[in-house]
Amino acid sequence: MKLIFLGPPGAGKGTLAVKAVEILGVPQISTGGIFRAAVAAQSPLGIKVKEIMDAGKLVDDETTIALVKERLAMDDVQKGYILDGFPRTIPQAQALAGFSTVDKVINFDIPDSGVLVRLGGRRVCRKCGFNFHAVFNKPKQEGICDHCGGEVYIRDDDQASAIQKRLEVYRAQTAPLIGYYREKGLLLDMDASPMIDEIVINFKKVMGLAV
Repeated sequence: MKLIFLGPPGAGKGTLAVKAVEILGVPQISTGGIFRAAVAAQSPLGIKVKEIMDAGKLVDDETTIALVKERLAMDDVQKGYILDGFPRTIPQAQALAGFSTVDKVINFDIPDSGVLVRLGGRRVCRKCGFNFHAVFNKPKQEGICDHCGGEVYIRDDDQASAIQKRLEVYRAQTAPLIGYYREKGLLLDMDASPMIDEIVINFKKVMGLAV
């Protein structure tokens, strides 16, 4: 099963992806993960990404698409994948269609107010990247990750002004993908407002899996 998770920042895509990996038995693939792996491997594309990121610039479409294409050619994705964070634009979606056939696109439907509540309380482990929440999912020990003992902190991106800006960018650049994939008959809308346990149930329902 080849899936795209589509939705605004804070919609819970990454959290559900962890659960969906267990349910479907396919890997989660994020652009951030691809970038980090390429940089660590010091591949030609990885060296290019590092230069771009070191300059404080966004990785261009051509490089991003090339990295995704390279990743989707690996053995572990032959049974499927969950793409999280790609495509972000219609040109990226059109490029993806040239080298991989997507089965379904899950649209995480959540109002901006829900995103502001979620991201405003988000806390992230600096070491392993696990997400906590100041209200819904606190670490057992304040400021310490339950999983690896790393420092749990508030990202600059999770400040209210930054969240609003990210939502504006999403609505302008990525939201048009909703119409693009709906026209192709690939889009499945899913209510992403509840807590994770209910979201997992909603995911199974839209996928036609046993709940």
